[in-house]
Parts: sequence; structure tokens; C-alpha cells
Amino acid sequence: MLSSSFRGRILLLAVFVAFSVLPRARAQTPPEVKTLLAKLVENESAAYMRKPPYAYISIERSDRTGGHLWKERVAETSFGKVKFLVEEDGQPLSPERAAAERARVAEIAAHPDAFKKREQAMRNDESHARDMLVLLPKAFLFDPPKPEGEYVRIAFRPNPDYVAQSMEERVLHGMSGSVLIEPKEVRLRAIEGRMPADVSIGYGLIATIKAGSNFSTTREHIEAAEWKTQRIDTAIVGRAIFFKTIAKKEESIHSDFHRVPTDITVAQAVEMLEK
Repeated sequence: MLSSSFRGRILLLAVFVAFSVLPRARAQTPPEVKTLLAKLVENESAAYMRKPPYAYISIERSDRTGGHLWKERVAETSFGKVKFLVEEDGQPLSPERAAAERARVAEIAAHPDAFKKREQAMRNDESHARDMLVLLPKAFLFDPPKPEGEYVRIAFRPNPDYVAQSMEERVLHGMSGSVLIEPKEVRLRAIEGRMPADVSIGYGLIATIKAGSNFSTTREHIEAAEWKTQRIDTAIVGRAIFFKTIAKKEESIHSDFHRVPTDITVAQAVEMLEK
């Protein structure tokens, strides 16, 4: 049985090989787009450094949920996001399941350092969106902006002259997609990327990544300068060595955001979520 980390490395390798052989367009990015994107990255980086914590409701169907639809209360802390499951597939938890969930978060509250270590080891799809955003100005070429309601959409594609600095960067660099920008404050509304074609390694015996594998993140303006992730959609599909499936799928919607104290502890977050 392949470990998840090994399957992940195979997936990254397959995506890299896929995009290393694709033809690249060489049209240059308009100067005004470069200026806009530089300002976008500057604003988003500053906002990330000072971001306050929030609590919210998450509705998610993913590998983590076993394909079920989970409704969770979530609280952000300096140690990570504390999640408390309240419904599965639209139904309240059974008494036994609810008791097990309370025991799980009690363990988190009792051992916050272990919780922090686990959280740091599990990079989520929001972090990939941030990585893509920082990579944009230097690793991609852009089309002229197009108005889309109150926003501006800019399509991007890989810059063939850019040399990726890591395997993950190579994967992100291989995607084509677009960014949706709120132009008044120059903030990110949405970002999406997509793999354009099937790719096979070793005639498909080592790995195949399917065309259409993609990710997208949409954000909502909450208050003042605060924007929060509203929706995440990720679908990576492929096949690894000896026909083992490699896949990542997540669909989640976040709502009902409200501020929590900046210095909230993990134990306080658990207590709040259980109420």
C-alpha cells in the first residue's frame, strides 16, 4: 500500500512532467497589469501579516470527511483552526458520535502544542492560493484585464522563461487560470488554476494525471480591510504506480464570520465552539 506522502510526490512529479512539455505562448504582460499585480501582492501580503482571527461555519465535502457533507463550527487561533463537527449529511450527530467529538476537542484543548504541530504539518488549499498569488508576478504572463461586474479579471499562463525554485513551485507554475481583483482597494476576490491535458509517466504505469485537475478559491469582503475565504474547490485526479489512485477533492463553503479575541487560546476556542 502506497503511503499518502509517496502518492503526493508521484502526483507532483507527474504534474511537473506534464507542464514541462507543453508549448508556451510568449506574449508579454502589459506594463499596467504588472503594476496592478505588484500592488495586489503587496496588499494581500500586508493583510495576511495582520489578519485577525475569526469564527465561522464551514460546510465541507472532501477526502477528510470521507465524502460526507460535514457542517463544522470553526475558530481560528494562533495555533491553528479548531473545528467542531455538528452535522453530517444534513443530520445532527448521534449521541455517541457527539460524545466522541467532544472527547476529540477536549484532547485538543488539553494538548495545544501537539495540535499546533499537526496543523503546521497540514498545509491546506488556502495556503496554495497564497503561494500562487505570490508566484504570479514573476512566474506567469498575463492578458489585458477584462471588466467583470464590479471586479476585473486577468487571465494568466506560465512564463516559459521562469525557472521554478521548488517542486511545489513547478506544479503551481504549470497551471493556467485567472485572478479576479477588486480594483478600488486592489484586493483578491478569486483565483483559479487548471491543468490543461492528461499526462502519463512511464506509459501510464508510474503515474497519470487527468486533464481538468484544478483548484479555485473565492473570497468575501467581511469588514473594513478584511477578506475571508468563502469557497474552496479542489479536484486533482490521477493514477500512481501499479494503478493506485491518487486524488484530492474538496468542496467547502464558509459563512457567518464573526471576530474572536486576537489572543484566543485553543481551550477557549473549544469552549466557544461547544456552546
